[in-house]
Amino acid sequence: MLLDRSQAPEFKIPEDFELLYPEKFSLKNGIQVFFFPTKGIDAVKIDITCLGQRDKLPLEQTLLPSFTLQMLSEGTENKTAADLANFLDFHASEISPILTFSKEGLSVLSTQKHLMPVLDLLIEMVQKPAFPVEMLDKRKSQRKLSLQLEREKTNSRAGQLFRKGLFGATHPYGFEVGEKEVDIITPEKIRFYSDQLLWQETEVFISGDFSAEKLDATLQYFEQLPIKSKVEGILLPEINPLEHLYENRETAVQSSIRLGYLSIPKNHPDFIPLSVFNTILGGYFGSRLIKNIREDKGHTYGIYSSLAEIGNSNYWVVSADVQKSFNRAVISEIHQEIQRLVNEPLEPEELETVRNFQIGQMLSRFSSSFDLMDRFRAVHHSDLALDFYSKKLEFLKSFSTRDIIQTGEKYFKNSPFIEVIVG
Repeated sequence: MLLDRSQAPEFKIPEDFELLYPEKFSLKNGIQVFFFPTKGIDAVKIDITCLGQRDKLPLEQTLLPSFTLQMLSEGTENKTAADLANFLDFHASEISPILTFSKEGLSVLSTQKHLMPVLDLLIEMVQKPAFPVEMLDKRKSQRKLSLQLEREKTNSRAGQLFRKGLFGATHPYGFEVGEKEVDIITPEKIRFYSDQLLWQETEVFISGDFSAEKLDATLQYFEQLPIKSKVEGILLPEINPLEHLYENRETAVQSSIRLGYLSIPKNHPDFIPLSVFNTILGGYFGSRLIKNIREDKGHTYGIYSSLAEIGNSNYWVVSADVQKSFNRAVISEIHQEIQRLVNEPLEPEELETVRNFQIGQMLSRFSSSFDLMDRFRAVHHSDLALDFYSKKLEFLKSFSTRDIIQTGEKYFKNSPFIEVIVG
């Protein structure tokens, strides 16, 4: 049967979909392992995660976790950084850091053919790191240059100031990192962090096409990982937000804008309705903000709103780079679009467009062999089950304009916003 390529495929919304849970193993050392089989796929992806420690360290040591994880690839007791890089290149594999405020660890991407020698190298990197001074000095020099360049970019600077305004300058999430924080990093501090603080409450997530024998052999590698007792961190300071932060730059031709406030976590009952409200406002290329500020007024190439998380906190933010002379007008339009969405019912056509977009977007995130593990990790780390996605699909299929108005009234009617302008 020939396809009629002049006609678009029919769009069908699935009635429901069921996701399988990964197999779970508990190793002798207490590590929890989750495994998803990917039949017929030669590639293997393994993520090793543990509790992030950045928000438990003194502020001046906030860069210690990132330097420690990066330095694991800069040499072992028996191999130089060049040896490690050449080995991974030859075996078409990668070992890269995982680093957020809540999680840290290492990610491995390899093939069935080369997995075992790559895991041998991984264990050597974890158990016998060298932390050579000359490579640390190189990393520190690169980080200082990166910090300097980021400060010069209005977009990056606005993001930093927004977090400072959201959490406060003395909070780990709002603290501004500078050259001083780079200078205090030493091999001794990195060694201490690696020996005492890294690898707390470790979990391993494996995706690949394994026989029972090969999976068993793979699990044995992770019984060699060091296990640390959970260390209680410092009590985080209270969030003390600042409402407005402006940084004028005379030579700038555009301004970077951030507007937002604290929000709710993924496990909150209102999170799914709020995510739909956000999508309509500024979460996709057909959003209210795009149509108004990009298409109608031409003040920006792009303006978006998003729900984000950092450590154990969550926030909502609008981000845009706009013509400098129109930055106040753009902020005024953002407020107007929020209030329109709170007070005025959606037109049926817009409602169905957003419904179809969000359903398609959600389903597309299960399109590759590794997606299911990524989606599982996303809910697992939020203390949710996989049925989060079926509940989300059910809401997307049935939400009404009244749901959007009620969500807007609850979270945007009288919310104080933090406002940042750089440029």
